[in-house]
Formats: sequence, structure tokens, C-alpha cells
Amino acid sequence: MFESLSDRFDGILGRLRGKGRLSESDVAEAMREIRLALLEADVHLNVVKRFVDRMQARCLEAEVTESLTPGQQVVKAVNEELTVILGGESLQLSYAQKPPTVVLLAGLQGSGKTTSSAKLARWFKSHGRNPLLVGADLQRPAAVEQLQTLAGQIEVPVFSSPGDPVKTTQAGLAEARRTGRDVLIVDTAGRLTIDRELMDEIAAISDAVDPNYTFLVVDAMAGQDAVNTAEAFHATLELDGIILTKLDGDARGGAALSVKEVVGRPIAFASTGEKLDDFDQFHPERMAERILGMGDVLTLIEKAEEVFEQEEAEAATQRLLEGTFTLDDFVDQLRKVRRMGDLSNIVSMMPGVPKEIKDSDIDEREIGKVEAIVLSMTPEERISPDIIDGSRRARIATGSGTTPARVSNLLKQFKEMRKMMKGMAGMGTKATARKGKGKKPQKSKKGPGRARGSRVQSKETQEIPILDVDGLDLTLPGR
Repeated sequence: MFESLSDRFDGILGRLRGKGRLSESDVAEAMREIRLALLEADVHLNVVKRFVDRMQARCLEAEVTESLTPGQQVVKAVNEELTVILGGESLQLSYAQKPPTVVLLAGLQGSGKTTSSAKLARWFKSHGRNPLLVGADLQRPAAVEQLQTLAGQIEVPVFSSPGDPVKTTQAGLAEARRTGRDVLIVDTAGRLTIDRELMDEIAAISDAVDPNYTFLVVDAMAGQDAVNTAEAFHATLELDGIILTKLDGDARGGAALSVKEVVGRPIAFASTGEKLDDFDQFHPERMAERILGMGDVLTLIEKAEEVFEQEEAEAATQRLLEGTFTLDDFVDQLRKVRRMGDLSNIVSMMPGVPKEIKDSDIDEREIGKVEAIVLSMTPEERISPDIIDGSRRARIATGSGTTPARVSNLLKQFKEMRKMMKGMAGMGTKATARKGKGKKPQKSKKGPGRARGSRVQSKETQEIPILDVDGLDLTLPGR
């Protein structure tokens, strides 16, 4: 999503960066192009008008027109205004003083509501909560069975009973209280289109359980239709936020850029893939930076923190710096990278990655081939790859379904990586000796609301480089 819009903004802002001063005609031309780019992205007309008006006023301010770097000032203004129309700040959830916290999910059929219910349950569980799912979609055939299947993957129970969805939801609330569940997620029925029967049913469920949060699940691929749907549901339910699905699709982005300003409710969560862990809170400022090609380092670090245990990461980094990092360690790190999610999505979060790589289809099978090569080695070979000669390479290539040349290339890169990191460790020791032994590093200050991943800026942060896979160099954040 947003690829086309990102390309358009990159071209527009790139031309402005090259100018020493900005004239009114420069600003007017840029605003015309921005307006057209947003309209082509299916952004709501009123949102486009307000965005362009605010941008034009900011770009003609003295601090921009008289700046030595007006292009950078404009990029800063665009980033801030995009953040505003995307919602400004992330929705901060609070929990009911008397559990459970009730979350009601509504939406049209096909929007991904049932899957989002399971994803949301997984999200709450990963944050230390104890959720219960209620299958109140008694209209769609096998809807409850689908929810039970998804919930089984994350080991979250599902409550449902045939008959009346209102009574089912009430019974689910009683079950949550009885079993000590602190979050109750209600998956309601949908329709192909909005109708009075649907609205009456959802309103009755809402009245029966008085939810703490009511989220509307909308398909990002629906464009402005998603915004119209949100307006209709909001008139009945008083929404607290939006869950946007299929952000990994080829939608133009109009729904994400319109819903907050039109409906007045923020995007609370976003689904970026089919897997249950492809789901997280929506951060407007991070999405704005991704649209402008700045990457999303904080989300990348948070994903890494989910799969990299601190002690394990420190130990792996230490072995790498000492030159004792083995191919077994390498495969373990590679598997953790794969657990972070879709590689294309991960690459899109990396700042400074060339557009050609972001736009290319990253074949995850290449990582599988690298893993197969290592696993085709004996334990002794993985610890001491220097013993691998021609006959061993041929055997490893046969076992992994690759070629001896591919095996040689992997071994060469691995040796160079170990040599480089060991040399860096030596340089660090010498530098410390020159500056004064025993000097304590300063601790970074963490203000309120500071993202936990911001330590990436620390001088003490180390990174674990892994091999060049199909032309793509991946580096794991260290500790």
C-alpha cells in the first residue's frame, strides 16, 4: 500500500530539495501535484482540500521561504501534516477497573472481521492479558468454526451458543467473569451491505454488554467506500476506532488517509498480512515516515524485540565479536528474522533502502536455500567451516539441492563477516584505551512516551550483520 503515493511524493519533494529558495510559483506547482497525487490515491476530496490548504500556508511562511534548506522544511511540513490526517497520535488503550474490558468488533461481511478478532486476541495476549473470544456471528455459515480454528492457533478460548446473538454475547460476558478473563472480544455478524437489520442487531448487542471499545473493521482495498461505511456505523454505534485490514494489498491508501478526518475516529490497529502476528497498533507518525520513504525503524526494532531474547542476542553478539560465531548461530539468527514477518514488509521499514530493492519481489525461498546448505553440513563443519574441502562442498551441495559454487559463496561471505566483526572488536578496544580506560558510558535518558526502541541511537548499540541473501543485506538490531 502507498507505493504509488510514495513514488509521487518522492518526485515532488525531490525537485523542491534541489532549490535554493522557494518562490510562490514553486509552492503553487508543488501543491497542484500533491493535490493530484492524493486524489489519485482515492483520498476524500474534503481531506485533500484541507491538507493542501494547510500545506500551502506553511510553505509560504518566512521560516520556509527564507531557509537555506527550504526543501527539507517542506518535507518536514508534509511529514507533520500527513501525521495529522492519519490520526496524530496512536490510540492509547485503557482497561476497565472491573474486568473484563469488553471490545466489540463490527463491520461488513468480507472485511476480515473474524480474522481480526483472533489477531486482536493474540495482541492482547502478547501484552499480558487473558482474553476470551465470543462468536456472535450466527448468520454466516461456519463463522464460529473459523473463529475457533484461528483461536486454537493462539490458545485462546471461544464462547458461543446457537440462537440469539444478543443472548450469546451476554452469556459470553458472564463466562468471562466466571473464568477470570480480563478481556472479552465480541465478533459480530456482518452483511454484504449496510441494512437496518444489521444495524439493529449490532446496536442491541452493544446495549446489552456496554463495550469499553467499539472498533469497526474495514477493508483498506475498499477506498472511499470504507469511509462511507465508517460514517454509517459511527452514526449507530459511536465508534472508538477503526481496524484497517489488508494494508499489505495494492490499495491506493485513500481509506487510511481519509477516515480520521472524515469520521473523527482514529485508526486503532492495522493488519498487514494473513498471519495472526501480522497485526499491531497503528502509529500515524511511523506511517507518514514510510509514505515519505523514511522507513520505520521503531516498528522494526519492536518486531525484533519480540523474537530476540536479550541474553541470547548479547551472547550472539559477543561470539560474533570474538570470532567464535558459528554457522549454527547464524541459522538460529536467520530463523528469528523469518519469524519477524514478511521480508518485503521488513525491508520497507528499513531507512535508506533503494527503491529498486523495495519494489522487487524478495524470494524468501532464497533464505530457505541458505538454511538448507548449513543444515546439510555436519556439526563439526558448522563449527569449523575451514575444514570444508572440495569433496565436502560437493556433498553439501547435493544434500541441499544447490551447487558447490553456491556453498563456496556462502562460506566466503560467512568468513569475511567473522573476520570483519573480529577486527571491529579490536578497533573498539584500541579506541577505548586511547580515550581512557574505565570511563563509564553515559546512560540514555528516557522521557515520558519515549519508544523503547529508541536506544538504537545509543553509541553502545551493536548490530548483528547476516549474510547477503539474493542481493539483500540484512542487519539485525543488537542490544
